[in-house]
Amino acid sequence: MNRSVALGAPTVGQEELDAVRDVFESGWLSGAGPSCLAFEKEFAAVAGVENVLSTSNCGSALHLGQLVLGVKPGDEVIVGDYTFPATGHSVMWSGAKPVFVDVRPDIWSIDPAQIEAAITPRTAGIIAVDPFGQPADYDEIRAIADRHGLWLIEDAACATGATYKGRKVGEIADVTAYSFHGRKGITSGEGGALASPRADLVAHARKLHTYGIAPAITREGLAELPVPSFDELGYNYRLSDVQAAIMRVQVRRLPELLAARTRVANGYRELLGDLEQITLPVALDDRTHPWQSYVITVDPALDRGSVAMALRARGVGCNFGTYASHVQPLYGEQRELPVSADLFRRHIAIPMHANLAEDDVAYVAEVLRDVVSDSTHRH
Repeated sequence: MNRSVALGAPTVGQEELDAVRDVFESGWLSGAGPSCLAFEKEFAAVAGVENVLSTSNCGSALHLGQLVLGVKPGDEVIVGDYTFPATGHSVMWSGAKPVFVDVRPDIWSIDPAQIEAAITPRTAGIIAVDPFGQPADYDEIRAIADRHGLWLIEDAACATGATYKGRKVGEIADVTAYSFHGRKGITSGEGGALASPRADLVAHARKLHTYGIAPAITREGLAELPVPSFDELGYNYRLSDVQAAIMRVQVRRLPELLAARTRVANGYRELLGDLEQITLPVALDDRTHPWQSYVITVDPALDRGSVAMALRARGVGCNFGTYASHVQPLYGEQRELPVSADLFRRHIAIPMHANLAEDDVAYVAEVLRDVVSDSTHRH
């Protein structure tokens, strides 16, 4: 019988269970409570900025970021195309229009050379995505944004713990959004965070993420009975204190989890680097890659779907990479973006998580080598 190697898996255990028990015993399980505030202070060290807000997910952080930066209906927002559609969705939630731009063929983030052609009088800002964790070209993107008076948001859903030219993800853009979904480097199952160098933006986002009023914890222990009034439309975008307790443990474990993923990536490179039928992901020297996913590009002669099914048949978890957003029907007519479209057709994500042992990596590499060398998987 074949062994089974999961595509992704959280690394959680007794410490996280103990943290959840402590929250249960505290009596405060709902959102934006003491555990959330403690997590935000601790996550600030990861983000490199003092101003952090815990959120229900990365999509809500992206939405809040655009709102506090002043996005309005009718605006256009430039978005790196190769991304899970939460990025484009977050633009539409505010009545703005996502304008997708093609990506670099090597690291798959937005191509700075193509941004200016997409700027119009309606352009309000840019959302750059860090595909699978590796940061985009922020020096070039920031220069374009500043030249045209645009705001910049970093979609760092996969990039917790990454750095760009010595700076932490979170320090660079006007707003950075993170995800703590189950396949991310650190996780509470769901959840997210918003970070910014600007305290005013995070303070405004904190109001909007609790229906447009200050969170209840700000009224705890007062000698009077304050009754908040609602003067701005807000949302329920809060992280629960149960999730925040898990995240506090995960933040402490972040260095070891990133190191484990890096060992897996290095193992794949050593075992698969000579394989002509696939191209391995590029990790640039001037930025650190947290390896949220490990995505290979199959040769055009190979049938990607046939390869994936053969891997799964032998117990190797896999999936497509992510989406070419511009081809999704929801977004209407968009310009043709050939690089992103090609990646969407040829990418396969193979197992990547901190629980993988050396023999798991060796097995995945062995099976992948067998499958892509089998002529029955060619077009």
